[in-house]
Amino acid sequence: MGIHGIKGASDVAIILAASFFYLASPMLVNPLITGFAGTLGVGVAITGLIGGLMNLCSLVVRPLAGNLSDLKNRRALSSVGAGLMALTCGGYALATSPVQVAILRVGNGVGYSLCSVCMFTWFASLLPAERIGSGTGLFGMMNALGMAVGPALGIAVQGAFGYRPALACAGVLAGACVLLVQFVGDSGEPSRSVTGAGPRRSVRLLDVRVVPVALIVTLFTIPYTATQSFIVSYAAARDARLMMSAFFPTYAVSLLALRFLLRRWFDTVGFGRFLVAASISALGSFALLWRLGGNAALLVAAALMAGGYGIMCSACQAGAVRIAGKEHAGLANSTYYMGLDLGMASGPMIGGALIESLGMPALYPALAVCVPMAVTVWLVARRSLFVTQSRRDGRAT
Repeated sequence: MGIHGIKGASDVAIILAASFFYLASPMLVNPLITGFAGTLGVGVAITGLIGGLMNLCSLVVRPLAGNLSDLKNRRALSSVGAGLMALTCGGYALATSPVQVAILRVGNGVGYSLCSVCMFTWFASLLPAERIGSGTGLFGMMNALGMAVGPALGIAVQGAFGYRPALACAGVLAGACVLLVQFVGDSGEPSRSVTGAGPRRSVRLLDVRVVPVALIVTLFTIPYTATQSFIVSYAAARDARLMMSAFFPTYAVSLLALRFLLRRWFDTVGFGRFLVAASISALGSFALLWRLGGNAALLVAAALMAGGYGIMCSACQAGAVRIAGKEHAGLANSTYYMGLDLGMASGPMIGGALIESLGMPALYPALAVCVPMAVTVWLVARRSLFVTQSRRDGRAT
């Protein structure tokens, strides 16, 4: 898997396995929670709000999680986060009112924020500087696997046994994460340069140096989450009788393959080259989705979306840690995730607004504007951030 030769490789492997379980848990819940809330007697607008509460909560909690992961023991923080996810997912299975589900969604968002920031920060702290990029690719592979298995498992269990047993499964997955992190030998104590003597470090909301990276990942995330929300409706409106259920599994498999094949390139190829390749891939995906010319084109569009959005997630996360330095990886990672959360929360809203104002056929041409916007952010920021960082690492931009 590419971790041979790393000191503490067994610890790295355990954290990778735990990262699969922590992400599979909310990914299992996401496609079910709005439908489950609907069975409790609320309308579509309220179910949509309940569905988005987790990411909105995550956006608020990220700065605290980032600061804590640079200052406190990461095993303890990851255990608390995954434990909270397990409790809230178990709570979904017992909930009897939409208010209870909404409260549990907020708690789930807090746990998810702690887990996502602290576990990657802990993982990155175990890697040598020259392996941050390939390590991020491996971490992304496990995340992609969780994104593929979680929804598939949830939909299968819900279809066979109903909503409540399926939501309880999400609690079991989060519980497995809690168990696994107890076996990591390195407990994730923060660097003494951050926690040692000297002026008390102030709490910061984000790492300003990483903001351009966060904006770029936001702009790539918006079309992806809009696609998640509307691709079935889009195909129906276009009267396209295609295998829409194959789109996201194809995306996940393609992303796993790409992240494995490119895992070492994240350490040797400059950010700008990744951005150019991902931009071309994303635009190709949007063009194929706009035309919807058959099942083969649909599957190619899914693979190209993996080469666009999926690869930029890894490139941006690795870039964020390099820009800030490993000793500030927690805040850098939380800033990156804030960009991701912003894209996930706003993508469905932007997609809906575009469909309502421009009509369904205009969705993908309008979403394509996000790509040149992301390139513009890079062109503006590259001299102050990416070029400086690349010179320090001896890499090209």
